[in-house]
Amino acid sequence: MTASSTAPAIIWFRDDLRLSDHPALHAAAQTGSPLICLYVLDDESNALRPPRARPMGGASRWWLAQSLRSLQASLNARGQTLVLRRGPAAKIIAGLARDIQASAVHWIESEIESQAAVACDVGAALGEIGVAVRSFPSDLLVKPTRLRNKEGRGLRVFTPFWKRVLSLGDPPQPLPAPKTLKAGPKVASDDLASWNLEPAHPDWAAGLRETWTPGEAAAQNRLRDFLDSGIADYATLRDRPDRDGTSRLSPHLRFGEISPRQVWHAANFATARQPAIASAAGKFLSELGWREFSRHLLFDLPQLSEKNLQPSFDAFPWRKDMKALRAWQRGRTGYPIVDAGMRELWHTGIMHNRVRMVVASFLVKHLLIDWRHGEKWFWDTLVDADPGSNPASWQWVAGSGADAAPYFRVFNPILQGEKFDPDGAYVSKWVPELARLPAKLIHQPWEATPMELAAAGVTLGETYPEPIVDHKAARARALAAYAKTRS
Repeated sequence: MTASSTAPAIIWFRDDLRLSDHPALHAAAQTGSPLICLYVLDDESNALRPPRARPMGGASRWWLAQSLRSLQASLNARGQTLVLRRGPAAKIIAGLARDIQASAVHWIESEIESQAAVACDVGAALGEIGVAVRSFPSDLLVKPTRLRNKEGRGLRVFTPFWKRVLSLGDPPQPLPAPKTLKAGPKVASDDLASWNLEPAHPDWAAGLRETWTPGEAAAQNRLRDFLDSGIADYATLRDRPDRDGTSRLSPHLRFGEISPRQVWHAANFATARQPAIASAAGKFLSELGWREFSRHLLFDLPQLSEKNLQPSFDAFPWRKDMKALRAWQRGRTGYPIVDAGMRELWHTGIMHNRVRMVVASFLVKHLLIDWRHGEKWFWDTLVDADPGSNPASWQWVAGSGADAAPYFRVFNPILQGEKFDPDGAYVSKWVPELARLPAKLIHQPWEATPMELAAAGVTLGETYPEPIVDHKAARARALAAYAKTRS
């Protein structure tokens, strides 16, 4: 196929649902070519052969639908539209390129093995019909191949990893969004509703709608508001689930509505204006570093959600207890901070990071249930379910991953609640049946007297469950299991 100067180009959107700091879109717009903006929902390419892609969970599918609508509106404002197609990406993209006699297809690369494999197939299909490929570096701050140890392996301890990233200096400056985009030929598009990304019967997404506004504009507003008014107290409030002390940018980053480069440079710009926030900004950026670290781990171990990073854990004596797993999923363990976190997750699609560590520790150490069960539940219920961060964090808590917490660290859910939710506000919100208990008892209601329980309207075992496991006994059992695994 011979392209003319007026031949259209295709921009293939993937996990980069934004217009600003989008190198592929920016480059295509600068050519002056007519553009077709395309999103492909590909559930098929990796379904029958490795590397297998994980289907999105329910909460992520809901977010994707909203994000696509937001992207469509942004494109409409610039005289463009978003074409939606469903099917194998290579077949869909090559077919469209042939139909419109495209000159090139532009996209941002992915370092995730299954996504890279799909892009390789797309490139091969385009090569067969003579359409040029224009791919651009991924949204990672640093390519994984640039950070290797002497054995050629990626780094597995966060602190030296992050020091290496920082030593490389600032990432490239973010690119502005194109002000106008030349429209290409009209082509058929799927109706988003036909993809059934959003729940209908039952509609369990009411809490997600109450909590979130997906899309690039919302992501930019959230970052700006956080840097203007939230970051100064970040270091002290980030561990308090009863306070609004975090950026809540994670789902926006997951879907590429904002890029790590934008977050990095915005934080540094804010620090230049307010030197007093330098320490807090550094801590904030280190959390961006954990996202980066997890993606690098995923690059080295694509089966991160299935395989222990530490092979010694392959023989760990996990218990099969579906009743206990179900109680954990429903927020009915009898430990208020755990139950509050699990109910917050179900209602909002998010959970405070401190509480994530507590509930994960409870599942794998108090209940001795395989971390993979928890990871799968989070994958389905989190709006920020990231293919790197989710399994890497679960393995970190379990002790089977990189830079893992000491295996003997078993979070005490009572002390964690008392320390990080001292007034009981977080538990009162998400476990309202305990809201009338005084703060000194709300994290351990079984210590209340019958009179105190009655005054609060609590009947243990009826209105709120008894603890499903004794903390001291569970801790001793976990330490014995871990010691046996490590011996």
